[in-house]
Amino acid sequence: MDYEILRLIWWALLGVLLVGFVVTDGFDLGIGMLFRFLGRTDDERRVFLETIEPVWEGNQVWLILGAGAIFAAWPPLYATAFSGFYTAMFLVLAALILRPVGFSFRNKLTQPRWRNAWDWALFIAGFVPSLVFGVAFGNLLLGVPFRFDDTLRVFYEGSFLALLNPFALVCGVVSVAMLAMHGGAYAAFKTHSPMMDRAAAATRAMAVTYIALFTIGGVMITMSVDGYRIVSEINPIGPSNPLGKAVIVGTGAWLDNYGRYPWMMLAPVLGYVGAIAAFVFVRLRPGLALMGSALTGAATVCTAGFSAFPFLLPSSLDPGSSLTLWDASSSRLTLLIMLIATLIFMPLILAYTSWVFRVLRGKVSLDHLHKGAY
Repeated sequence: MDYEILRLIWWALLGVLLVGFVVTDGFDLGIGMLFRFLGRTDDERRVFLETIEPVWEGNQVWLILGAGAIFAAWPPLYATAFSGFYTAMFLVLAALILRPVGFSFRNKLTQPRWRNAWDWALFIAGFVPSLVFGVAFGNLLLGVPFRFDDTLRVFYEGSFLALLNPFALVCGVVSVAMLAMHGGAYAAFKTHSPMMDRAAAATRAMAVTYIALFTIGGVMITMSVDGYRIVSEINPIGPSNPLGKAVIVGTGAWLDNYGRYPWMMLAPVLGYVGAIAAFVFVRLRPGLALMGSALTGAATVCTAGFSAFPFLLPSSLDPGSSLTLWDASSSRLTLLIMLIATLIFMPLILAYTSWVFRVLRGKVSLDHLHKGAY
């Protein structure tokens, strides 16, 4: 298979893995952010947690697969991103560790203080990753302060506080609102009134927040955020050498692809459509609302990917050091072997995930909780 095609396939597969994480583990993170406020009693909070306890571990597979794909398919991206965002990734890891611990220990004791403490720990486990992932995407679009020397050693010259700039924080809150909307829609789909009614109200509030902030982010991309353009010929089947191209920076450059490939406009449009569907249907047809919030998550990831294409990690320090899918990939043989493995195991993961959700279909109620059915 042609090297150029393999690189494009793995760029698309990376997007598929990110979408899979947002659509599945996204509602886990969303419920983690919401259940403390939606549940009026301890039993109601337990019901919200029971909607995700059987599936959250399996949903995290998409995050692990995404990190593994970056490591194997895009080694320079993995080395640069995970070293440059080290503190942010440590916060995400620490927060995610709270989730299994919280599920394991929350119900060990019945004292309110004990359970409240673990409820807040689970809130942190949902909120912090949601915010940090959005901030990371925002900084990706802004450019990350790294450079390569002549021997392709990478040097990162930024700081954690520098990541918390206005545009990145807007992207972070967009991510929080998007995943909270998804979690609220899932909670409305899996519970009965009055818990379903509260989840529906939260879904609507988060849908409005998402639409407003997604629009603000788009305006900032158009008017104030510098994008990146490749201005030299680049060989899509050449060796991976990030220093073999010339890149310039210009306001509005992230909109270039939408003019070149108008079909990409479907991504942001579907982001709005999904949020509107979640707002409209969450009370009467929560299943459609859940599909709408999932569509919003997938469309948001695609919007970021389409805007940045072919960049994977732009460099604000030295634009010529920016990583693209044409110059940051593994060898052709590595990509081919990984693709064969993916074509074997990805259907198995999808089949297993579908089977799990089919077995666990239906709503979780207080009666089930009291009878010990869950």
